[in-house]
Amino acid sequence: RLQRIAIPLKRGLLVYDDDAEEYNQFDDCEQLVTVDLVGGIHKTVASLHMDSWRTEMIAEINRINQVLPTIPADDKTGVIQQWMELVIDKMDNYKAEHYRYVKEGVTLLELAVWKSKIDEKEEYTAEGETTKKAKVDAESARKERRITCGASIVIKNVLPFLQLE
Repeated sequence: RLQRIAIPLKRGLLVYDDDAEEYNQFDDCEQLVTVDLVGGIHKTVASLHMDSWRTEMIAEINRINQVLPTIPADDKTGVIQQWMELVIDKMDNYKAEHYRYVKEGVTLLELAVWKSKIDEKEEYTAEGETTKKAKVDAESARKERRITCGASIVIKNVLPFLQLE
């Protein structure tokens, strides 16, 4: 008589029955037609970087409830297990892509803050004073400005807004 289950999305949640050589927790549940995911998965999907990723993940999460009513009772657990693995794999892929974009963005942000600091310092320098400086001094000053530009503070305060929940 079980019609609906609410489960977290997690690897190894369903236990493989070695004797039966299958996942069989819901095999006698002919009326099982709905799987609701609980936990933070919906929040994580909502915070994905790209609209297309969110759309695809929502569609994949909802897919189980479209196909489950048509699955024979003996196959329901296996289908749920395969679906969970697929959703987890896709989510892991999108998380990795998200963090690649974040890393690229943080690098660009750091360079922009550094460039801003360099431009700021050059505004205070008179035009004629910089022509006689040694190249080593200029490189040293650029390195020092990179360290003192404040990018680490800016990045530390921006990163929380870019993290997946």
